[in-house]
Amino acid sequence: MKENKAISGFSKLTRDQKAEWLTGQIGLDDSVTDLLSSFEPARDEWREIIADLSENCLTSFHLPFGVAPNFLINGRMKVLPLVTEESSVVAAMAKAASFWAVRGGFHTEVLGVDKKGQLHFEWKGDPSLLHRLFPEIRTVLLNEVAPFSGKMARRGGGILHMELKYLPEILPGYYQIDVSFDTKDAMGANFINSCLEQFGRSLKRFMEQQSFLSEEDRQVDVIMAILSNYVPDNRVKVWVECPVSELSGTGDTIAADHFAGRFVRAVTISRMDVSRAVTHNKGIFNGLDALALATGNDFRAIEAGGHAYAARSGRYAGLSEASVEEGKFLFSMELPLAVGVVGGVTTIHPVARLAMQILENPDARELMQCMAAAGLASNWSAVKALVSGGIQKGHMKMHLGNILNSFGLTNEQKQAARLYFQNREVSYAEVEHYLKNYAGR
Repeated sequence: MKENKAISGFSKLTRDQKAEWLTGQIGLDDSVTDLLSSFEPARDEWREIIADLSENCLTSFHLPFGVAPNFLINGRMKVLPLVTEESSVVAAMAKAASFWAVRGGFHTEVLGVDKKGQLHFEWKGDPSLLHRLFPEIRTVLLNEVAPFSGKMARRGGGILHMELKYLPEILPGYYQIDVSFDTKDAMGANFINSCLEQFGRSLKRFMEQQSFLSEEDRQVDVIMAILSNYVPDNRVKVWVECPVSELSGTGDTIAADHFAGRFVRAVTISRMDVSRAVTHNKGIFNGLDALALATGNDFRAIEAGGHAYAARSGRYAGLSEASVEEGKFLFSMELPLAVGVVGGVTTIHPVARLAMQILENPDARELMQCMAAAGLASNWSAVKALVSGGIQKGHMKMHLGNILNSFGLTNEQKQAARLYFQNREVSYAEVEHYLKNYAGR
C-alpha cells in the first residue's frame, strides 16, 4: 500500500532509482523499467543531452519526425521537417504544398523583428517627477546593462526602444518600463530576461541615490522583470494567390467559382464567430507547431502570442483571411512569430540540428517565413476539406493505422484491413465490426 507522504530529494536520485520509486509508489508492473530503457537514445551523449533538457527525466518520449516536400516559398523549393503525432497533418500539408507549387507557391514578407520585455514596478511618488527623471534613468540603465547587451549589439541587435508607462488603472503606483529588443538569430529569452533583471537592480540603486527625494520616494518595489510572448512587432505575412479558374484543378470554371465562394465564406465565419475561430486557428498551429517542434523552437510561446494577436481587436478571430477580387483568389495571414536558430534545443538536440540542415540552415527571418507557410498550408487543407465534403473522411483514412495498432494485429492482418477499408468509411466501430465479422480472428 502506497504511503500518502511526499518524497524528499527525488531530483537527486538516479534515473533507475526514480523509476524504481515510481513503480513501487504507483503499483506499476516491473516491466515498466524495461519499457523506459527501450526508449532511451542509443548513444550515451544523446542520452545525456535529452536528460538535461528537463528535470526528473525517466526516458525519451518519441514522436514521429517526417517531412513535407514541394514547399515553394518565395521562389525557392523547400522541404519542411515536421514533428507531429497526427499523420493527416503531414499528408495535408504535403498535398497543399504540391497544389500551390504550380500556382506560384507561398509568398512571405517579414514585417518586423522587435521582441518585447517589461520591468514591472511600483513607486508611490509623483508620476510627473518620475517621467522627468526617466531620460537620465534610461541612460543609467543602458550603461549598466552594457555587459549583457554589448555582444548582441556587435551582432547587429540589442535594445531598440525603452518607454516608461504609468498604469494606475491596473494597480496604485504601478509602472512598466516597456523595452523592445532585436535578438537577431536567437530566440533571445535569456538575453532579454538578463537585461530586464539588471534594469530592476539599476533602477532601485538609482532611486536610492537621489538625495533630494524623501526616504519613501527613494524606494522602488520591483514586482517582476520578464519578457513578453506577445510580439506583434515580430510579425510575418504569408499568402497564396491564383486565378479562381485554377482552383478546381480540372479547368471547370463553375466548380472553381463555387469552391472559391464556399472557401471565402468559411474563412469569413472564422473571423466573426469565436467557436469556429478557435478551431480554425488550431488548424493553423497544427502545421506551424510541427515545424517549431522539429527545429527545437518554443511552440507554446508561439501559440500564446498568436492567440493574443487573434484577439487584438478585443474579439477573438481567425488569423487567416480569404477573398476573391476581379477573378483572383487570395488567401493570406499575418501573425507574430518569435523564433530562434541558434542556442537552446535548436543547437544541442541532434534531430533539431538535422531539421535545420533539411531547411538549408535558415536564419531567423527565413525560419519565420517557413513557419508561416506551414501554418497557412495546414489551414488551407483543413478549410478546403471542410467545404468540399467534410474533414473526417480523409482524417480517418490516415488514422486507420492507429486504430489497427490499438487491436494488436499482425502485419498481415493490418494489410488485409487496409485493403478492406480502401474504399470504405473508416471509424473505430467499423474496424471493430470488420475484425469481428470478416477478419477471421
